[in-house]
Amino acid sequence: MSTVHRPSSPRRPFTRGTLRPALVVLALVAGSVTVIPAGAQAVTGAASSATAQRQAASWKLWGPHSAPGKKATAQGRLRAIGIDSDLVQPVGTVQVRGKVTDRTLDGSGCAWAVFRITYRTGDGNLPFTHKHFRNCTASAPKSFRFSHRDVYQVELKVCSHRKATKPTLNCLYGGTWKVLYLAYP
Repeated sequence: MSTVHRPSSPRRPFTRGTLRPALVVLALVAGSVTVIPAGAQAVTGAASSATAQRQAASWKLWGPHSAPGKKATAQGRLRAIGIDSDLVQPVGTVQVRGKVTDRTLDGSGCAWAVFRITYRTGDGNLPFTHKHFRNCTASAPKSFRFSHRDVYQVELKVCSHRKATKPTLNCLYGGTWKVLYLAYP
């Protein structure tokens, strides 16, 4: 029987199941470079998120705002809690407290504090609703409070009009709204 002698094949640089030590070190270094900044961002993000929640939960004063002719005033405070900052347009629960005062001397009208609240629906739309508070007792402030979930923006308009069950169209659609809260500037 004769044996055939074959020359040994040149060694392949990477054989199945083995890694060279230099590649292992390089992989570890590359992995740690990627992991360290991500970890630092996570820690920084958590701290800034907690700080943002704390700042958002504090009460912020608004007003006094007056109706044209100074026949009505409103002032109060507002806070936003539970803000979901992961959304492109963040939303949270807004709580509003305040007082509306009728400044008409003869008691001929009523003071109105009208709020326009823009909120997020489940499908991502941003519709708005109105909340209004009326005071028809001259120079005696009337307190109010409300809260609303998933709020993106809160605006205020102060009006003085005749005694009625709803604010007039002129109050709702004339003049400008004052922005009290905006989730994303």
